[in-house]
Amino acid sequence: MASLDPIGGQVREAADRVAAELSRDGGTVAGVAAARDLSAAAAAALQAAVDRARAAGHSWKEIGDALDTTRQAAFQRFGRPVDPRTGAPMTHETRPGAVDTAVAIFTAIADSRWNDALRDLDDRTRAALSAERLAAGWAHTIGMIGSFERMGEPLAYPLDENTVVEIPLHFEAGDRTGRVALDGNGKVAGLFIRPAMQ
Repeated sequence: MASLDPIGGQVREAADRVAAELSRDGGTVAGVAAARDLSAAAAAALQAAVDRARAAGHSWKEIGDALDTTRQAAFQRFGRPVDPRTGAPMTHETRPGAVDTAVAIFTAIADSRWNDALRDLDDRTRAALSAERLAAGWAHTIGMIGSFERMGEPLAYPLDENTVVEIPLHFEAGDRTGRVALDGNGKVAGLFIRPAMQ
């Protein structure tokens, strides 16, 4: 499809710039800018690839499997739903940095750094979730499905005034979904480990 050619060209150009900057002695700000541009081009390419796969008849489950996430997570990240009331496209605007925050929280949990994981809780969530309770919940999960192995592709989506990030969590003998809800101030308004979504 000809419309993808400009995206492919942008990815190639940005990748060449990153490679050139990283091959130089010492670090440069130009390397940071080139890596940022490559990240943006790769994101556009991923959206275009998903759009093409859907146009070719692939299911959201197939796309989710390719992304190491669920079909719902794939749709919420890449789908283009239309509001049935207005016919207008529905937006996917989320709080900047939400994914990084959620990944940092579950990285801290996996490393048994309970207080780090709970650092940004809002008052209501802090009253309900202590370091001891979080540690006990994680230990219970490991007792049921084995050692933690890795995280999958995170998904962020808006929900009311919050941004929710869901992260597939892969263990030895099963999967779970980590969920972090961030309020408008960037505080953690919810932190859960749930059965894996399908």
